[in-house]
Amino acid sequence: MTYSRPAAFLPPRSIRARIGLFGGSFDPPHSGHLHVAETAMKHLGLDQVWWFPTPGNPLKEAPSDYDARFAAVETLTRHHRKFRVSDVEKRLNLRYTIDLVELLKRHCREAQLVWIMGGDSLMTFHYWKDWQKLTELVPVAVVARPGFELAARVSPFAKLLKTRRLPDHAALALPARNAPAWVYLPAPLNPVSSTQLRQLQSS
Repeated sequence: MTYSRPAAFLPPRSIRARIGLFGGSFDPPHSGHLHVAETAMKHLGLDQVWWFPTPGNPLKEAPSDYDARFAAVETLTRHHRKFRVSDVEKRLNLRYTIDLVELLKRHCREAQLVWIMGGDSLMTFHYWKDWQKLTELVPVAVVARPGFELAARVSPFAKLLKTRRLPDHAALALPARNAPAWVYLPAPLNPVSSTQLRQLQSS
């Protein structure tokens, strides 16, 4: 993929940190998202977590206004000095996670990158564009979400990468592992979801 403009609002090229990559619609962002990011940071020993609000999700209905969602993510994370929010997907018109990760792999060659996601994404991960290639680019940390605990065993992702799963007590080693590698973090569950919040707002 060719980019017409240089990447903006990304980690420094020379950074040698353990960085979590957390993408999503965040429509709206809420305490459940914070729980996922904070859990991953704690158990993986991350130096930073970068949030990437997406302009659009090909697997979901069109999200609400991007600028409003971006501002809401900034507000949600403002007290976390190790959290960063990037609008690079909108700036470079990136539609798929694979495009974002490939960009970051080229941009931050010295960093240890980990993709972070909630357990609810496990059941649809195999619908993501080039999902198997994505698992070969970066390790993946999955944080448990209410109602999706079985996904850690029965999802196509979990079945394909069964032998590449680290026990949760070894999560600290994940960022330094060669992909594919993943861990499932059965942390205390946060029941809040974006779907519930949208339903409340529309009622």
